[in-house]
Amino acid sequence: MIESSALQKAARVVAIVFLVVGVAGFIPGITDDAPGDFMGENSPGSLLHVFQTSILHNLVHLVFGIAGLALSRTWEGSRNFLIGGGAIYLVLFLIGLIGAMDWLPADNTDDWLHLALGGGMVALGLALRGRQPSRDRYVGAEA
Repeated sequence: MIESSALQKAARVVAIVFLVVGVAGFIPGITDDAPGDFMGENSPGSLLHVFQTSILHNLVHLVFGIAGLALSRTWEGSRNFLIGGGAIYLVLFLIGLIGAMDWLPADNTDDWLHLALGGGMVALGLALRGRQPSRDRYVGAEA
């Protein structure tokens, strides 16, 4: 049995958080006016009374979580999920700042969350990438 690296574990945790947030967006009480409109910047859905949401927004979180879980099965996939996914969220932050995301509900709190999430994912991906575990095995065997 191959043990997961810290990078893979971090990717798995981030993916699970995306899944939890995606599911929570459909639950009345956790989300006001759940789940909100299908799409659009004026969706009445509000996760935890703070983050504007919609059905499409929730589905995006669920797909991102499923992709993250699938990618976390390998070291390379975990690195790509954290760094690439973080880059996507940094781009979403910039798009939100210029107001070009009218198909997806995102207010100022969502924009700043995208910045923190994107920066955090990239930082995790870079900080934990270290050496690829499979390569370390062969280096030790040569000694």
